Amino acid sequence: MEDGGVETPAWPQLSRVDGAVLPALGGFGRYQKRLVLLSWLPALLLSCGANSDPFLLEGRACVWNRTENGTGGGRPGLAENVVTEWRLVCEDAWRLQLLRVALLFGSTVGYLLGGVLADWLGRKPVMLVCVVSVCVCGVGVAFSSSLLMFACLRFVQGLSLAGIGLTLYLLRMELCLPAWRFSAMLVSSVLAVGGQLLMPGLATLCADWHLFQILLSSPLVLLLFYACLFPESLRWLLATRRFHRAKGQMYAIAQSNRVDTETDQSGVLSELERAQQETPRSSCVLQIIRTRNLWKSVLVLCVNALAGCGMEECFVRVVWGGVLPSKYLALGGVALAACVAMGGAVCLLGRRAGLLCFMIVTALCSLLQLGLFNLIGKYALRHGTVLRDNHVSVVFSGIGILTSHAVSSLSVFTCAEISPTVIRGGSVGLVMASATLGACVSPLLDHQELRGFFLLRVILTCTCLLSLICIPLLRETTGQPLPESIAEAEGLLRRPLPSGEQHCLLQRPEVTDTPLRQLTTDTPNGVRTS
Repeated sequence: MEDGGVETPAWPQLSRVDGAVLPALGGFGRYQKRLVLLSWLPALLLSCGANSDPFLLEGRACVWNRTENGTGGGRPGLAENVVTEWRLVCEDAWRLQLLRVALLFGSTVGYLLGGVLADWLGRKPVMLVCVVSVCVCGVGVAFSSSLLMFACLRFVQGLSLAGIGLTLYLLRMELCLPAWRFSAMLVSSVLAVGGQLLMPGLATLCADWHLFQILLSSPLVLLLFYACLFPESLRWLLATRRFHRAKGQMYAIAQSNRVDTETDQSGVLSELERAQQETPRSSCVLQIIRTRNLWKSVLVLCVNALAGCGMEECFVRVVWGGVLPSKYLALGGVALAACVAMGGAVCLLGRRAGLLCFMIVTALCSLLQLGLFNLIGKYALRHGTVLRDNHVSVVFSGIGILTSHAVSSLSVFTCAEISPTVIRGGSVGLVMASATLGACVSPLLDHQELRGFFLLRVILTCTCLLSLICIPLLRETTGQPLPESIAEAEGLLRRPLPSGEQHCLLQRPEVTDTPLRQLTTDTPNGVRTS
C-alpha cells in the first residue's frame, strides 16, 4: 500500500504517464505539439455549427398586414430563415422553441452517451462515428421538407457535434503534460469564440438559410481526415491495459521525438514488454457511485456548470434585443474577454481560487441586478412610468456574462483534471451536459414569454451562493499529473492532515480542575468522586 491508502499498481511505470511514460518518450515533443495544433482548428468549425440557432431560428413578434401574412422579421444577413419559411409566429411560435431545444437536447444526450462510449470503446471510434453523422445530418438539415424532419436532424446534429467536441477535448487534455494543459484548453476556447464572431459575416454572405446551413456543415468533412489521422489516446490505452495497442504507438512517439529506444534507461519499454499478456479492462462512469470523494467533486462541478451557463443566459436576456450584428459582436467580445480574464486569474491564483473568484463575481452581479430590478419595479408602480435601457443593469450583465462564461469553462476543465482516465469521458460528459441544460434557460424563457424570469434568477443565484461553499472543497490541480485509475483519483482527493496536526488531535489534553468542575463533580454527601 502507498501513502494515503492507494493500492500499488501492478505496472508502476506504465501507470505514471505524466511522471514516467511521457518523459521517457521525449516529454511534450514534436509528436504531441503537432497533434495539439491539429486539434485546435476543429474548435472553430464546431463553434460555427453550435452557434447557428440565433440566425436560423430568430424571429420577432407576430406582424399582420396586407403584404406580410404573419411572418416575423429581424434576421441580420439572412433574408429568409426557418421562421419565415414555415411562418413560426403567432399561434405557431411555440414550435420555434421546440426547434431551439432540439439542438440543445441532442447535445446533452451526445455528451452523456459519447462520454460513456469514449471510456468503453476509446476516444477515436466515437469521434469517427460522430464525424460521419454530423456531415450527413448537417447537410440534410438544409434539405428538410418538414418541421419534424428539421427537428430530428438537428437533434442528431447536436448529438454528433457534442460527441466530436468531447472526444477532441479528451484527446487534447491527455496529450499534454501538466504545464501545457491549461494553455491548450485556452487556445481552443479562443478559437471557439472566433467561430462565433464569424457567424454574422457568413450569414450576410449567404442570405439564404439553406446555403448558410450547407456552408456550415460542408467544412466538417475535413474532420474525417482528422479522425483517421489522430491516434487513440495513449493514456486510455495504458489505463485500460491495452498494452499490445500501446506498444506500437509508444515506439512511434519515441521515433517522432527522436528518442533512442535501445537504451531504455527509465525501464518503461521493458516493463511494457512484460505487460503484453494483460487482459484489457474498460470502466463505466457509474462506478463513481462507489467512491467516497470523487462523486462529490463531480457533482459540485456539474452544479457549477449548470449555474454558470444558466446565469449567462439570464444576463444575455437583459441586453438581448434580437440578433443585431452590433450586439452579437459585443457578446462575442465579452466571451473573448472572459478567455483572457480566465487565463490571467488561473495563472495568478490557480484553478480552484480562480473558479471561486469568478463564481463570487457572478453571484454578486446577479444579486445587485435583482435588487435593481426590484427598485425599478417599485419606482414604476409608484410613478406609473417604465424605465428602459438602464445602463447600470447592462454593465452588471456584461460583467456577469464574462464571469459566468469563465465559471462553466473552468468547471469542465477542473473535472477533466480530477477525473481518472478510465472514466474521464463520462465525468466530463456529465459536466458538459449540465452546462447544456443551463443553456436551455433561453428557449424556456421565450416559451413562457419571460414569465417567471425573476424567480428563475433567484433560484440560479441561490445555486451560485451554494457553490461558493463547495468550491473550496475541490482539489487544486495546478501542476499535478492526471490520475489514471479510480483508486488513484480517490486517493488524491483525500486530504490527510499534516503529521503535526494529527499528533495534536490524537493527544488527549490534560483537564485541570476548575471551581465549576469541582462543583459539578461533588456528590450530595460532599465527597468528590473521580
